[in-house]
Amino acid sequence: MDCKVSLALVLLASMGCAGAPDRTRTSADVPSPPWPAEDERGMANAVGPATWARCGTYLASPGARAYELSQVRSNAMPLSPFAGPYVQKAAPTSGLPGTVQVFNMEALNEGAVPSQQGTQMDALGHFGRLAAPWNGQSPLATDGVRYYGGFTQHDVKPTADSPLLKLGIDKAPPIITTAVLLDAKQHVGGGKAMNAGEVVTAKHIEAMLEAQGLGSRGIMPGDAVLIYTGWSDRWADPDTEKVYYAMAPGLSYDAAQYLAERRAVVAGLDTPFVDAVADGQLAGKAPPPPGSPPGLAFAIHDYLLTQAGIHLLENTKLDELARDRVWTSCTMLLPLREKGAAGSPVRPVAIGVSAS
Repeated sequence: MDCKVSLALVLLASMGCAGAPDRTRTSADVPSPPWPAEDERGMANAVGPATWARCGTYLASPGARAYELSQVRSNAMPLSPFAGPYVQKAAPTSGLPGTVQVFNMEALNEGAVPSQQGTQMDALGHFGRLAAPWNGQSPLATDGVRYYGGFTQHDVKPTADSPLLKLGIDKAPPIITTAVLLDAKQHVGGGKAMNAGEVVTAKHIEAMLEAQGLGSRGIMPGDAVLIYTGWSDRWADPDTEKVYYAMAPGLSYDAAQYLAERRAVVAGLDTPFVDAVADGQLAGKAPPPPGSPPGLAFAIHDYLLTQAGIHLLENTKLDELARDRVWTSCTMLLPLREKGAAGSPVRPVAIGVSAS
């Protein structure tokens, strides 16, 4: 047999059909819990040769293109109410004495929290759980806080000015894996953006998989799951209406459990919270979504980060993927290795082919 033909057959066998993951490298090849003692990666342990091999299909597909999944960052973008102002100031052009070279730089304002603004990824140590609700009046007692993997406050953040000694964003690996995009704007919102406080449920996820021709594939271990709600239609720069961060749709509690049962590594939405937040909820004038366990204002953050070990991707740009019906892709998500940080700005990219 001609060696070129042989090589082509080997490549085809390793990749499977273009646009569809190789079914020979699925659940059996993806590591599964329980993870090693003192684990700090959570479901990201599933990322490795098996997910990289699944990605190869999309990287080699004729007609594949790269999609930006991050919003452009600027001083006028929508800003989180839980983080300080974000002001990038341009410095004057500077020179190097004795040379013909000049250089340009920027600086961020004091108090800026870039890891919690714009398109961002949460570290597993971003959220912990108290033994009982805090009344908001007495000093916050953190001695009994528990984090993912049973780590204590002393393990993770022993002093007020300490970085995260465990579960920081620097412990997250490069996440290179297959992704599934679910178009909730179309299938839940009827073609309109979902409403603030509205939730994507486990039944919605199953219905969207079927409607998008992914019923037999489903969500595979190691997948990133991206859900387009249409809320990002309200992302405006400059942000003059101040609506985007005031409220949002999000996942239901049973949807979070559904993703954990299927061992997704990332849950990403085009919303600021991933949790559903009703109008007035941030001001204490509306309750969390129905089905949220008591004492958890952000139940999805609690469950996915502290219980399941699934990273969250917020303010994700998914409109172009949905427009082109790129239901599956290879997604690359590389957080900055900021030692002990609770999150990171990210520039995720998806490479895939339109289902059209």
